[in-house]
Amino acid sequence: MGRLKGAVALVTGGTRGAGRGIAVQLGAAGATVYVTGRTTRESRSPMNRPETIEETAELVTAAGGTGIPVRVDHSDRAQVQALVERIRAEQDGRLDVLVNDIWGGDPLTEWDKPFWEHDLDNGLRMLRQAVETHIVTSWYAAPLMVARRRGLIVEVTDGLPDSGYRGSLFYDLVKSAVIRLAAAQAEDLRPYGVAAVALTPGFLRSEAVLDHFGVTEENWRDAIAKDPHFAHSETPAYIGRAVVALAGDPDIMARTGQALATWGLAKEYGFTDVDGTQPDWGSYFQEVVLAGLTPRPDGG
Repeated sequence: MGRLKGAVALVTGGTRGAGRGIAVQLGAAGATVYVTGRTTRESRSPMNRPETIEETAELVTAAGGTGIPVRVDHSDRAQVQALVERIRAEQDGRLDVLVNDIWGGDPLTEWDKPFWEHDLDNGLRMLRQAVETHIVTSWYAAPLMVARRRGLIVEVTDGLPDSGYRGSLFYDLVKSAVIRLAAAQAEDLRPYGVAAVALTPGFLRSEAVLDHFGVTEENWRDAIAKDPHFAHSETPAYIGRAVVALAGDPDIMARTGQALATWGLAKEYGFTDVDGTQPDWGSYFQEVVLAGLTPRPDGG
């Protein structure tokens, strides 16, 4: 897994979930990974979750890389600028991978109601947290890649362009905008040999999702009785391995501007989830969920 030895990555929103999974897998591939977020051992973000950027950085180092935690609120331009200047100084201007995974919108999303009944302040806050922060971070970080004429920007989203309406106007707008953000960045970056893609996981077994079902990663299958769809879920390591595969692809420019998914990339690159399987949420969603079929109680 040392294919990215010497590479430098920045994983924003790396405190937990997909961000943590990506950071750790980049570390396993040998990269130096700057992990940003707002929750530290000294203070928590409004998400009020126990996971911290220090823990993620330690997991990166334990996996074989070098983890560097930096507390950053990516809605604060000065903090983002300081972060990028720190990377420039410490890594001799090198930044190979930027992962924009800032989100924090789950507690703000209101489901099963028309948009005019959704709290407007929370909806607009979602746009600022999960779109504006990505733009701000890329604006400061992209010049490091442009100067070296190489690099990869990954915009983490939920779903693909043909996924249909996501059940809430603000949630739908955020996730669709992030996909378009990758495509737009790709056009501007293409002449400089820098790629940008959008990437979605499937049904992600994040820390919050495991807590929701009252299980841990060790006994996660116990939750299938509550939700048979959960049988087709995946760990955060799966999307992490997808990012590693993309970052190590010498022909990555052939993919720039695309919206990609873990299940498709797993088949193309041959990586697996931690249990050796290749969860295919996309096929399951099309063939069972959208088809209105009733899954078996065991998740089959």
